[in-house]
Amino acid sequence: MAPDSTPSLVKDLLVGLGQSVRDDFTRNRRVMSFAEYLDLVVAEPRRQLRSSTQYIVDCFDHYGSSSVKYPWGEVRRFHLFDTPWANGEDRLFGQEHVQNSVYRVLRSFVQDGRPNKLILLHGPNGSAKSTFIRCLGRALEHFSTLEEGALYRFSWIFPASKHTKGGIGFGGEKGVPAPLENADSFAYLPDDSIDARLPDELRDHPLLLVPSVERQKLIDTVLSTSPGASFNVSDYLRQGSLSPKNRGIFDALLASYQGDYIQVLRHVRIERFEVSHRYRTAWVTVEPQLSVDATERQVTADRTLSALPPSLQSVSLFEYGGEVVGANRGIIEYDDLLKRPLEHYKYLLTTVERAALSLQSSTLFLDLAFIGSCNDIHLAAFREIPDFQSFKGRIELVRVPFILDVRHEEALYQERLREAAGTRHIAPHTAYVAALWAVLSRMRKPQVERFPSTLAEVMGKLSPLDKVELYSTGQVPHDLTPDRARELASHIKELWHESDTYPIYEGRVGASPREMQTVLLAAAGSTRYEYISPLIVLDEIVELTKQASLYEFLRQDVQPGGYHDHKKLADVARGRLFDRIDDEVRAAVGLVEESEYQRVFERYFNHVMHALKKEKVRNPQTGRMEDPDEAMMNEVERTLDVTGRAVEFRQSLIAKIGAWSLDHRGQKPVLHEIFANLMSKLRDAYFEKHRKTISKGITDLVMLLSGNEGSLAAEPRSRAESALVMLTTKYGYSRESARDLVGALASMRYRS
Repeated sequence: MAPDSTPSLVKDLLVGLGQSVRDDFTRNRRVMSFAEYLDLVVAEPRRQLRSSTQYIVDCFDHYGSSSVKYPWGEVRRFHLFDTPWANGEDRLFGQEHVQNSVYRVLRSFVQDGRPNKLILLHGPNGSAKSTFIRCLGRALEHFSTLEEGALYRFSWIFPASKHTKGGIGFGGEKGVPAPLENADSFAYLPDDSIDARLPDELRDHPLLLVPSVERQKLIDTVLSTSPGASFNVSDYLRQGSLSPKNRGIFDALLASYQGDYIQVLRHVRIERFEVSHRYRTAWVTVEPQLSVDATERQVTADRTLSALPPSLQSVSLFEYGGEVVGANRGIIEYDDLLKRPLEHYKYLLTTVERAALSLQSSTLFLDLAFIGSCNDIHLAAFREIPDFQSFKGRIELVRVPFILDVRHEEALYQERLREAAGTRHIAPHTAYVAALWAVLSRMRKPQVERFPSTLAEVMGKLSPLDKVELYSTGQVPHDLTPDRARELASHIKELWHESDTYPIYEGRVGASPREMQTVLLAAAGSTRYEYISPLIVLDEIVELTKQASLYEFLRQDVQPGGYHDHKKLADVARGRLFDRIDDEVRAAVGLVEESEYQRVFERYFNHVMHALKKEKVRNPQTGRMEDPDEAMMNEVERTLDVTGRAVEFRQSLIAKIGAWSLDHRGQKPVLHEIFANLMSKLRDAYFEKHRKTISKGITDLVMLLSGNEGSLAAEPRSRAESALVMLTTKYGYSRESARDLVGALASMRYRS
């Protein structure tokens, strides 16, 4: 590139950037006159008439939702908590019930016309309360940059005398009011043509500039021309008033113009603003140590504003600051609210109830949602104080427990491990063992008296691992009869919610993600292996269980069934780790494909269905209609250890499909998911039958991985190499992690 071409390139870049910013400014209507804003209100009344709570509800709806499957049914999940604008970074894992609870509360505020309660998220430390609020706040930030989420405020413009006929923005020719057109609005004046600009730090809604009676008529008129469902306009817009500062300016201008309202509006510049936590705009966090949430300061005494018109310099104007003011038209978050001294938030009683904040010389009318967080220990202490009853009616409690679904906990830890690992390999199931132990530590022994007598014995025998598998996959213990298995599966939801009314509910006590973060970081920093190993995670967990003096959950009394026996729960997690490795290695040695079990069961179920209906079944090879294969069905039932009459077992299968179909209308049954426990029995039976062959295949694989492949014959070596390829490509092992984990498996379970 020639030297003299560099300035030209820079100039072209600057021109392009300038044009892009200018186009964005114009397209997003960053500045407009009041008349133009009224056009916008008429064109899209539902967007421009929404309150802060309706805006948050619209934000929930904008990003959409989908159904998440749990063993007891489907639950709605809002996509904003998946942070799509940040490619999922810092998303919220699980907690769908919290999302729906907050959404319902916000919807009720919209129906009531105002947010008359503070939403208080409470739960144990580390249960993602702050993550929930952060996701919501970041969603509002992103939403406000979109056309659908545009927000507007206004400021006052006072032009230089050359732009007015009678002074600085006042007293045009008496009796000759100028029409409010773009050319006669001061909204677009350049800075060198403006003597003074007064912003509105409270961000009053522009429609508050319309007198109350006329505003009601305007709202009703624009809504009557808008098709669709009913829209509830908030009390803030219907009955609210300008802030004292804006009211003082408005009244002074109106008096100077002798009541000419149109002339007053010439001084209004409508400006778009965006939610920003960094700049404390419509989303502000109040930390526990802060004590003052709003301030006021007289500005007309400030000589830097000497350019204000004389008529305004004689009016006492104040500017407002602080957290509540910064949060207006959005949300204010009280982090660890109950850590603050009681006196510091007594003002919330009247502020939340009246949506107004009383200062020394004025009252500010607000439009914002109040949301806070606290831990259960502080909440329990708060309930005991005499003033609690006063606060009770102003607080909407939403419980945020620890995650009880190991799938969600594993996804959380997988993300944390990726951050800590850098370029190092993470062995399969590393996040899983950490997640499993954490969730096992949170399990609570079932209260058998809460369930039908026929289920009491089954509930009493459930282990922590049984509960974890029920909650995540719906898998019932293998040793249950079909009737008891079906009854237990139908009561999973009741089991999940059985302790909701207890002070020590399930999910309140146990290892928190913060404590598990310490475990994961220690494992990631270990140099024992070249990669991050689940065996190191288990070792770190065992070390953690020795620190009962540091962690309260480790001091719980051990309950029958292994509940709260945290060291033995680490052994349970170790066992499940090797169950998973075992499954993958046995599939990798290539003796049978996973789909083979599904094919066998599907054929069995098809014959059962036709046998019960006394119908013939089509032979797929010959195409002829034949009697159901009784010998095949009996063989499968022997493998499944079916006791009692075969016909009753077969009828129970059909009944389970029928019950599933009622809960999943329009969906095709997936047999390997509905009968996962039976599929597992089929697989285990097959491997037990071929245990010696499998053991030989795994021994050959260990020899290959340990560098002794030279002693293998050609065929065993080829099978071992194929198994290694499957372990690395399908299951995510590296050669080193496969060597160590498969070797440990062979030593534990396949030693000759």
